[in-house]
Amino acid sequence: MAIAAFSKFDNFKEKIQSLSLPMEDEALISEPFLLDKDEKKQLEIYYAPFEHVNEHAQVVIAGITPGLHQMKKSYSTVLDFKGQETDNETILHEVKKNSSFEGPMRNNLITMLDELNLHKHLGLSSSSELFGEASSQVHTTSVITYPVFHKGKNYSGSIPNILKTELLRGYILQGFAREMESLKNPLIIPLGVNVEKVLEFLAASNRLAPESILSGFPHPSGGNGHRHRQFAENKAAMENTLQSYFK
Repeated sequence: MAIAAFSKFDNFKEKIQSLSLPMEDEALISEPFLLDKDEKKQLEIYYAPFEHVNEHAQVVIAGITPGLHQMKKSYSTVLDFKGQETDNETILHEVKKNSSFEGPMRNNLITMLDELNLHKHLGLSSSSELFGEASSQVHTTSVITYPVFHKGKNYSGSIPNILKTELLRGYILQGFAREMESLKNPLIIPLGVNVEKVLEFLAASNRLAPESILSGFPHPSGGNGHRHRQFAENKAAMENTLQSYFK
């Protein structure tokens, strides 16, 4: 059983399926898909169908926000179902499977998770199975569910400060925090320091269990030139967290 928040998808499904291929950036980053904005801070939040929640997940992998690449992939998946009698839950589940951390970043993520032996704790042969036949064990998400753009580019979580910006903090509390409360205390893997700061904030507010956070995990993007050093420095502590969590 999985939970899916259909309200926004019902509003946007027809708009997405009215798009033509190939999709141009300007067609997605446009007024029909705009959810919210902060003109002073030059932030815009657009809709993408990332609402599926796997309520039985043992592991949560959390990023900052979906980027334009993931947004395009999610729209393409919805377009694939155009004209079919497919229920919304199935479509939203497929979006998550096809779009979450898709690309080279996923390979880097799997390599690091396997080095920590997460797959062994879950009874798998590799963490790659979390993106395939073992997808029922994982919930992939972002601390801000929908794509955020700062000055027209993917928002990194740093500038403006994610927790000190009212618009962004509101989406975290009304979206991600409630999402986590619907789960059964899974292990949460934050992708990078900015996600980790959000989790620490929620733990300090008693919205998350601090012992469930795998602190120290680097962002797996190829653009993070420090990820190998960060991983090596934090590996022992992360292994201890996993041992304690799965004992």
